[in-house]
Amino acid sequence: MEDSSMEIVFKLQGLNETTTNKQIYFAFTLLSYLFTIFVNLTLIVTIFLEKMLHEPMYIFLCNLCINGIFGASTFYPKLFIDFLSDMHVISYIACMGQMFAIYSYVFCEFTTLTVMAYDRYVAICKPLNYHSIITPRRVMKLLLITWLFSLCESAIGMSLVTRLPLCGFDIDKLYCTNWAVVKLSCADTTANNIYGYILIVSHILQALLIMVSYIHIIRASVRSRAEQNKFMQTCLPHLISLTNFTIALAFDVLYARYGSSSRLQSFRNFLAVEYLIVPPLLNPLIYGIKLNQIRTRIMRLCSRKIHAVK
Repeated sequence: MEDSSMEIVFKLQGLNETTTNKQIYFAFTLLSYLFTIFVNLTLIVTIFLEKMLHEPMYIFLCNLCINGIFGASTFYPKLFIDFLSDMHVISYIACMGQMFAIYSYVFCEFTTLTVMAYDRYVAICKPLNYHSIITPRRVMKLLLITWLFSLCESAIGMSLVTRLPLCGFDIDKLYCTNWAVVKLSCADTTANNIYGYILIVSHILQALLIMVSYIHIIRASVRSRAEQNKFMQTCLPHLISLTNFTIALAFDVLYARYGSSSRLQSFRNFLAVEYLIVPPLLNPLIYGIKLNQIRTRIMRLCSRKIHAVK
């Protein structure tokens, strides 16, 4: 990309239909963002402070919450600015940065959910060997691989986008995405399309690994009441999180590639932001409600704070 491209400014078209009541939308999204940060930080702090929760499952959950904060923070701040402004624009550098951050969040979310499925598979199907397989060293390796793998995927995708010359500057979304910018190119985008399909196939393979894991988990869970309770306590929240994130992401990807951009702006906006808004908010709530150990520790920490204030 030539140096002149750094002066490019994209116009975001996603809020074109939102011309009134911007203050109400701003207040609602601000409360949603603050609540998302609060519930995720509550789980992170609880896991950090309680030594009883320093186990692999809770460490992976903590990573999921950290990524949730990261994902929400890639989207909300720019949206706040757009609600308070009549011009919905973003510079080329900021667009590339937002694109890199959003895709890093997406890839890290899905990979973390895959790692959590593996952890639950070992815990339920091989309980006697759990601590010898899921060691602290392996936990650290899995977390490191999760982030490095996600960042590398995003970096390669962004490098393929930055090489493209652009013939347009109107992005028909609320934020910058790979496909939205690639559509503006007047050059051959075959390499971008091939890489996109490689990513889709690789994450479909991750989904298949999760499905295979859960087939074994369900088979093992029906053997006894104790295993069924463990499944309901630890696997059900994971399944809800995984299903919600996968469906939301799949709809957004399919509509971005094959849907019409000339109608249903509000519906497209919903599909575009659902996986950025709902999972970071839903995950800590589901795990905080379903997992007895986390719920008990949160109540204990709250009671300590109340007594300390008194």
